[in-house]
Amino acid sequence: MTAQLVADFALEKQTWTWQGYNIKYVVQGTGQPLVLIHGFGASSGHWRKNIPVLAAAGYQVFALDLLGFGGSEKPAIAYSLDLWQDLLKDFWTVFIQRPAVFVGNSIGGLLAMMMLANHPEIAAGGILLNAAGGLNHRPDELPPPLRLVMGSFTKLVSSNWAGPLLFNQVRQKHRIRGSLRQVYGNKDAITDELIDMLHQPALEAGAQKVFAAILTAPPGPRPIDLLPLIQQPLLVIWGEDDPWTPIKGAEVYKTLSTAVDGQSVVTFHSIPKTGHCPHDERPDVVNALMIDWLATLAAFA
Repeated sequence: MTAQLVADFALEKQTWTWQGYNIKYVVQGTGQPLVLIHGFGASSGHWRKNIPVLAAAGYQVFALDLLGFGGSEKPAIAYSLDLWQDLLKDFWTVFIQRPAVFVGNSIGGLLAMMMLANHPEIAAGGILLNAAGGLNHRPDELPPPLRLVMGSFTKLVSSNWAGPLLFNQVRQKHRIRGSLRQVYGNKDAITDELIDMLHQPALEAGAQKVFAAILTAPPGPRPIDLLPLIQQPLLVIWGEDDPWTPIKGAEVYKTLSTAVDGQSVVTFHSIPKTGHCPHDERPDVVNALMIDWLATLAAFA
């Protein structure tokens, strides 16, 4: 039944104008609202294996293409986690207006944490899937040699002559496939459909400027600083073979999942042989974990 739901699902994106920019989004189902937030370079299509299953389970599922990604507009502006946080807050105000569960992968996970911490009145809970520690590496987190390399790379990315040349290499289909093979633990999930979904937006006007702006943007808040501000329940799911956000970085969530007086606000699950995008690599496992956890939210109300 789950496989058939996914096979029958047609990703029909709608358009909403935010601050003069076109934002693409998907909505399906009725019930408790869920807001799905994709990671760097992805789009709402990255949730194509999850949206129909969650909707069929009795939830109203919203998924956006963040400004600069997917089918949304790609202006040459200063990008930041704060900008996307404002986008999500305004989207909630226009379309949802009820406490929602924010679900995010990678930088989308960090954005979900920001929504819970900074806008608790609109958030009923959060689901984090291999949540990023920042939009970019912080210089103090890198050893000196790598710090120098990354500094030189960001200068090249921002260069008017080298930036387009570099981006043209990065967006080649074979390079996208190579990057996915590094970060996907389940190689069977790397399909032509996935490659096309990531490749097509990179061909659009403005994509190179967005790429440069995001890679040189501030990293944003640290998860460890946001967690004390979060009072809503959290489900944390982690692919164990992720080289980008290694499982050792999940220790803070594991610690918080230890029950106090028989209850904990954090529920933690790790998934073996899975990388950076568990929802796309192991959708059957992740969908079941999300649906089971969502059913327990009433206990925290």
